[in-house]
Amino acid sequence: MVVGFLLRCSAVGGVVYYTRSVGIWGSTDHTDKLYNNIKSELCPYVQKAKKQLPFEVPQLPKSGEIRFLAKHYYNEGVKSSFRFVHMLPCYAGRGLKKIKDTFEDFAKSPAITGGEPGAAK
Repeated sequence: MVVGFLLRCSAVGGVVYYTRSVGIWGSTDHTDKLYNNIKSELCPYVQKAKKQLPFEVPQLPKSGEIRFLAKHYYNEGVKSSFRFVHMLPCYAGRGLKKIKDTFEDFAKSPAITGGEPGAAK
């Protein structure tokens, strides 16, 4: 358990270190250059794969589109998080009411089903 946790932490640390050394966390101009460099490096392999695949592969998005999508989904995540925090008292109240109702149902004596004991059917 501890070894697995240490391995995961070291993997995450390695990924962060590598991405930082490559320049992903640098300025936007440097990140755009890195993206275009990776795109041009992968282009021959993508062309080769396109010839072998039976369907059409879409073009890689432009860096402006990626930035727009990243901002959009980040903002949506922040809005959803704040919406959840805003509604948390309501959710907690509903959950506590359900728990209370459940315990009240358990506290009731069970209903007797069927006829009186010893009665002929």
